[in-house]
Amino acid sequence: MPFPYELVAASADCQLLAAQMRLERAAGRAWIEATARRRAEALVAHARERSPYYRERYRELAPDAPLAELPPVRKRELMSRFDDWATDRRITRAKVERFLAEPGNIGEPFLRDYVVWTSSGTTGEPGVFVQEAAAMAAYDALIAAQADVREWGPREVGRWARSSGGGALVVATGAPYPAIVAWRRLARINPLLGGGAYPITLPLHELAAALERDRPAFLSTYPTMALLLALERNARRLAIEPAAVWCGGECLSPFAREAIEQAFDCRVHDEYGAAECFAIGSACALGAMHCHADWAILEPVDRAGRPVPPGEPSHTVLLTNLANHLQPLIRYDLGDSIRVLAEPCACGSPLPVIEVQGRSDDVIALAAPGGATVAIVPLALEAVVEAAVGAVPFQVVAAGPAELRLRLRHGGDGAPGARARSACRKALREFLAAQGAPDVRVMDDAQDPVVDARSGKLRRVLAAAP
Repeated sequence: MPFPYELVAASADCQLLAAQMRLERAAGRAWIEATARRRAEALVAHARERSPYYRERYRELAPDAPLAELPPVRKRELMSRFDDWATDRRITRAKVERFLAEPGNIGEPFLRDYVVWTSSGTTGEPGVFVQEAAAMAAYDALIAAQADVREWGPREVGRWARSSGGGALVVATGAPYPAIVAWRRLARINPLLGGGAYPITLPLHELAAALERDRPAFLSTYPTMALLLALERNARRLAIEPAAVWCGGECLSPFAREAIEQAFDCRVHDEYGAAECFAIGSACALGAMHCHADWAILEPVDRAGRPVPPGEPSHTVLLTNLANHLQPLIRYDLGDSIRVLAEPCACGSPLPVIEVQGRSDDVIALAAPGGATVAIVPLALEAVVEAAVGAVPFQVVAAGPAELRLRLRHGGDGAPGARARSACRKALREFLAAQGAPDVRVMDDAQDPVVDARSGKLRRVLAAAP
């Protein structure tokens, strides 16, 4: 079936599929677990048959081996075996990289049928992931199932009526990351829903002016940026009234959630996802994060790969994405530390509640002329560095309000040279000047980037050296 037709069908059927999900989940936890097992069995059988990588990996295992007995997989190995991984044999790393090399292809179909995006490399290594139309339809419905417009009251309806009708996405827009790819795909499916996409690197006053001009019906961004925009609204430097705010890409603290909801006087939808699985979980109205356990299996494990009981934090978590059969992810080491709560949520959902220790980079306060300070969102700094040196491990550390230290890997393959380091420092200085902090120094740091000992992820922006 051609890609454009599938997208139109996914758009038209999204709410129907979401309603079906809500209805089926009402059957309870036993139904959810049985559905996940059935989907996992179908996924493993498909991977054995169509993926040379998995055929080889499972060669010595019984065809009916349970999921828990299958060996975990990791990003480095999948990227090194990229051409053997996909179940569509047309997909190769060379074709994908040629496609991604064209900036105009962000959000466009790959090989007519697929969506392709990259991860940001918070584990120290970026990844490339290809999604089939069925997976994208499932992700759409999973998010829509948590945002039922039938629950809107007069306030939300009135705000929607006074808005442009579209949304506003404030993210890193210069690379094919999941958020901007999915957004541009959505705009192609339904132009009425797709609104403006604003670079995270815009100075805050310019961003506020653009949002006021475009009057978005809803706002979607990272928690750190949503909090800064909430502060701007409290200071009466931002006059927008979204019907809802969506957050993702970082951990949303209870403090930030409350501050954003109070400032915008609307509900904050918190989504947990990754490049490997766009929709892993969604927070309920009480703020508890629920895993979409009928579409994503999460196995919290310790350092030795042994299961961690409910209530205890894991060293990492093994993800099985039940939606995407194109690049099967079966017991994939995601790198997040999670804790599964044993008690059901008071909201009444049968989906399990999880607490996630994901990326938690710091907002940095830097000195501005006249004794003022400028708040810099971490993902804006990351976008500047990545545009300058590409997908390499790095850290930006605030040594104080007037100095940033840039950590780039010094040895090994792909380590940036002196010219790239100089270009990166220059790009950071120009960005800081545009943000209103022209006197902040940007210095090289002799230390390599340091992985967070607790989460195992690379915190790329730090308010102080660890």
